[in-house]
Amino acid sequence: MLKLPTNATAPFCPSEVSGTVHVPENDPLWKKIVRYAGPGLLVSVGYMDPGNWATAIQGGSQFGYDLLFVVVLSSLAAIVLQCLSMRLGIVTGKDLAVHCREQYAPAHAKGLWAFAELSIIACDLAEVLGCALAFKLLLGVSLPAGVALTALDTIIVLGLKGKGFRQLEAIVLGLIATIGICLFAELFLVDPDPRAVLAGLVPSLDKLGQRDALYLAIGILGATVMPHNLYLHSSVVQTRVMRHDLNVDGARLAEAIQLSRIDTVVSLLLALFINGAILVLAAAAFHKPGGGNVMDIDQAYYLLAPVAGTAVAAFLFGLALLASGQSSTFTGTIAGQVIMEGFLKLKIPCWQRRMITRALALGPAMIGVLTLGDHAIGKMLVGSQVVLSLQLPFAMYPLIRLTGRRDLMGPFVNAWWTSGLSWCLFAVISSANLWMVWQALFG
Repeated sequence: MLKLPTNATAPFCPSEVSGTVHVPENDPLWKKIVRYAGPGLLVSVGYMDPGNWATAIQGGSQFGYDLLFVVVLSSLAAIVLQCLSMRLGIVTGKDLAVHCREQYAPAHAKGLWAFAELSIIACDLAEVLGCALAFKLLLGVSLPAGVALTALDTIIVLGLKGKGFRQLEAIVLGLIATIGICLFAELFLVDPDPRAVLAGLVPSLDKLGQRDALYLAIGILGATVMPHNLYLHSSVVQTRVMRHDLNVDGARLAEAIQLSRIDTVVSLLLALFINGAILVLAAAAFHKPGGGNVMDIDQAYYLLAPVAGTAVAAFLFGLALLASGQSSTFTGTIAGQVIMEGFLKLKIPCWQRRMITRALALGPAMIGVLTLGDHAIGKMLVGSQVVLSLQLPFAMYPLIRLTGRRDLMGPFVNAWWTSGLSWCLFAVISSANLWMVWQALFG
């Protein structure tokens, strides 16, 4: 459960949050919306990490705008699931990891914990590879040296000691703004075809007929609907909740859910536009005669300048990639702490958690770039997102079950249509994963 002490010198980890954001009952609606804004931004960062870049760039360069509908549908699925996570945290005052520990047998809970930790490592691997590539592109260092430089991000985490969630959210918002400005400036330079963009928004199973298209679609899904974000959101949303007020007045509880839903939907729609912009950028710049069939994220950087007609586009690409990796570092650290505390009741300093997670990701990243070469980084990034998709059902199942229990949620239990939609998403995602595994083994 998220602790709410008032120690102003505490780090930003969930167990040591420097207070909540107080929302006076008599505030006007617009002030309440502003005060509740923030947790959704932290969660949305996970939908803009370097793994998203790799899947979107490969999908756009290889299949044009055809997979744009996958980005849209994945983002809509993420909104549904994150709203469930948000509601679970607000109504019960406990995050998803705590509920899993309390509601399931120890063996089952430990299994869910293992899958959750695997998703954290896969996500951090993408952050390492993305930031390493950004360092190479912007600073001219080798890729192994870039990987080594990512180990220094623990210093960034230590630098946030004493900061509350409001300060962290402001930093993340600045990084998201950097990503968005860079991407939309690049879109202006490459001038995509509006008709082709609209055509790509139309869902079609025929577009997923090729094995590579299905593999990329599942990678986009894993990059968009990240399993550890479901644990994270149910925890950080409590920084906007004053439990002693909400336990007295059910109307305040309903208001908290409504305002947090606005924060969630707006933040994830922002992530949708950014992810869509990456795929559209790749499709417009590379998926056409004479543009080359760019398959890797590092090739995109070098070929973007001649396609766009200016070296500024390539610089903006590298800068936005670095911002996406650093912003994901913050949320990955918090999610890891939430999962460790919730499942294991184990509390360690935030910088130690950061070092453990980064150490587990640095090894595979360094081995990969040394043995497979620089141009394997795109495949490694996409592969890490496929791993995330494979872990997703193990976070979805307890979330949907718990929010569908009236004894836990009371009047805020899932409506019949919410449960139906959520279970349909679970079935579709699980089936897609199983089909991909079947194709890989026997196809």
